[in-house]
Amino acid sequence: MLYFTMFASAFLAATVVPFASEITLTAALAAGGAVHWLIVVATLGNTLGAAVNWVLGRFIEHFRGRRWFPADAKQLERAQVWFRRYGVWSLLLAWAPIVGDALTVIAGAMRVHIALFLVLVAVGKGVRYVVLAFAVEGVVTP
Repeated sequence: MLYFTMFASAFLAATVVPFASEITLTAALAAGGAVHWLIVVATLGNTLGAAVNWVLGRFIEHFRGRRWFPADAKQLERAQVWFRRYGVWSLLLAWAPIVGDALTVIAGAMRVHIALFLVLVAVGKGVRYVVLAFAVEGVVTP
């Protein structure tokens, strides 16, 4: 159950749903979960959640111009220009709060190849979980 909770928390945190998987990771480590398995499960869940954002971005253009659309044409164009400037390597920052979710949606809109997307996002998110887990482990264990 501990690992399922970690997966679900990480998955939700990577989508547009506000959630903090770092709290779940900290609690799971304190509960005695295996560090390496928690990192793997969190990275997998968070990466798959980001893939949901990629799919949303991939089809977002179909809804441009609708009243409920979350961004106007100018905002969308500015995001695309920014992404063209910094490129796919910016996906290594997909773990960052607020901008990370936007990056994953824009990557879908810009039609970044899904395999490249998954690799870059998994690396960035995995490194974040490794750093967090070992920082917490240093505090939790004597």
